[in-house]
Amino acid sequence: MFDRPDIGDKAVLVCLDFGEPDYADGVAECVDLVKSSGVEVLDVVEARRSRPDAALFAGKGKVEEIAALVKMYSANVVIFNHSLSPAQERNLERAIQCRVVDRVSLILDIFAQRARSHEGKLQVELAQLNHLATRLVRGWTHLERQKGGIGLRGPGETQLETDRRLLGKRVKLLKDRLEAVGRQRKTQRRGRERNGVYSVSIVGYTNAGKSTLFNSLTKARAYAADQLFATLDTTSRRLYLNENVSLVVSDTVGFIRDLPHTLVAAFRATLEETIEADLLLHVVDSANEARDKQIEEVDKVLAEIGADDIPQLIVWNKTDLKGLPPGMERDELGRLVAVRVSALTGEGLDLLRAALIERVTGESPESGNDEQENDVTA
Repeated sequence: MFDRPDIGDKAVLVCLDFGEPDYADGVAECVDLVKSSGVEVLDVVEARRSRPDAALFAGKGKVEEIAALVKMYSANVVIFNHSLSPAQERNLERAIQCRVVDRVSLILDIFAQRARSHEGKLQVELAQLNHLATRLVRGWTHLERQKGGIGLRGPGETQLETDRRLLGKRVKLLKDRLEAVGRQRKTQRRGRERNGVYSVSIVGYTNAGKSTLFNSLTKARAYAADQLFATLDTTSRRLYLNENVSLVVSDTVGFIRDLPHTLVAAFRATLEETIEADLLLHVVDSANEARDKQIEEVDKVLAEIGADDIPQLIVWNKTDLKGLPPGMERDELGRLVAVRVSALTGEGLDLLRAALIERVTGESPESGNDEQENDVTA
């Protein structure tokens, strides 16, 4: 049985093409994910297949190629940009003689590094344990051997049964703690609702510039960096737009394609800030060629958490990188649909504030920067 090391900082990536139209974007995103986790990318293995191999996912020949690269580079981890079954993960580690990590485990590891608040750490641990539970059930056969124990295991209880029992207790404890945090959040939201406070949540794809926009609007000091999942913990601030209009704006965790369901479930308490919002500021990296696909992925997660019917205002961010002027965009009925800004330079933020005032009050201010059509994709 292969003895899994606890660490891995030199990786060989495996990205297989099953005919997806955005395959190249997925490979680039995988490289960014791995770098965000602090792991060095030694090589990227690519191949085209019609479907995954049942036992090894990549097929015997490709796995032999991966094993040769691992030996040549002295790599200590192989990262698949795909979800692997417990059996596939076990079989790959036996064949390659190296630790194997799938996309879900990689994202969970990044979340574990980024979590700063007590709630965030609880959420990440819960997601990790839920993911580990599937590995205990089917993955690690060496845990099925019976072992003697003093005061811990009952007669004939296997290591697998013990691990599953202890894991179940820990999961229940984490869920209870998160429910307590959730009740506290609901109390805070009810207080805002009683006071008639308008609520805005900033959502968007990871690294779209949500935290930078949040800081620029509210003068807060939320952590912002040019890396995937820089923000995990929801931060809320009161924003005064003028002497008569104010609202509460919340910065939330970024989304990504194929976001693990265990993460969505674990972060449901945090994402409730999004569900209860009056308006969603959907921040989009206008300079990213995959922006349309990223919008689809964000909308998919919003639908999964029940926030797809909340009004949205698109914020085309990073327009300075694309050479676009700041401006407002309206549809054929004159309704405001998007604002072009650069959160980093501050260009267009005055228009965004005016747009928020319009959404809160329902009154449209005069602006010479309004445009009827969207030219971001040009």
